[in-house]
Amino acid sequence: MHPNQATLERFYTAFARLDADTMAACYASDVQFTDPVFTLSGQQQVGGMWRMLCTATQAKGRDAWKLEFNGLQADANTGQAHWEAHYRFSATGRLVHNRIDGRFRFNAAGLISEHRDAFDFWAWSRQALGTPGLLLGWTPFLRAKVRKQAAANLQKFLAKQ
Repeated sequence: MHPNQATLERFYTAFARLDADTMAACYASDVQFTDPVFTLSGQQQVGGMWRMLCTATQAKGRDAWKLEFNGLQADANTGQAHWEAHYRFSATGRLVHNRIDGRFRFNAAGLISEHRDAFDFWAWSRQALGTPGLLLGWTPFLRAKVRKQAAANLQKFLAKQ
């Protein structure tokens, strides 16, 4: 197993335990992260996002939390993973089963320098938001609203840290 694949294994095993500190330690200081909700730069923002999400899950949804991952592959430069998260969306209390494909780049030290997660935003919004997600989840309007709220929540969380 390539050491970068071991980094992905460590990252997702920590995620399954909601161990955001170990997850953050897998990232380079200048990491770039993107997914349909967040676009973040640097270990403080990216690690802060995982801390925020793990803290919310521990506080309001530990009963529903389950993370499964497979398809971990990595070489000296790139990696990939498939993961599925089962959780209670803290803002609505609704149960979500999100299927995500991650793509990674690693720096020379074996830390994640780029992390891109892809998932079906409409499928997520239907589960997490209910009727508004069903009706508007495919629109740029709802995606922008969710991104704006998530960014505001992250800024509030980071300000308290």
